[in-house]
Amino acid sequence: MLKHVIHTPNAPQPIGPYSQAIAYNGLVYISGQIPMHPDTGVIPDAIAEQTHQALDNLVAIIHAADATVADVIKNTIYIKDMNDFETINRIYSTYFSEPYPARAVVEVARLPKDVGVEIESIVSHAHS
Repeated sequence: MLKHVIHTPNAPQPIGPYSQAIAYNGLVYISGQIPMHPDTGVIPDAIAEQTHQALDNLVAIIHAADATVADVIKNTIYIKDMNDFETINRIYSTYFSEPYPARAVVEVARLPKDVGVEIESIVSHAHS
């Protein structure tokens, strides 16, 4: 089965040599999404708004893959400060419902553009 690129103008364009997402063998692998607005490039200051924007970007790519958040199998969330975990988790829970995807949350020293959160996903995609 061939891999193919998933791309949408409704999420930020890659800031390096990578694709927004790749569909392969029934799965879609979505690159980490930072909280950059796709039209303006603006990154919010507050972690709550950053979390919403990163998730909105992720959802835009999920939809571009003809999938929904219910098709998400696993998310990995990278955060700059574990003290933000509760805020991020509260907002995250408004985007996903039971049965929740598998998930990892990892505190990292630094993220691209010095954002506070980045989220990547693996999505089930029967049409890839």
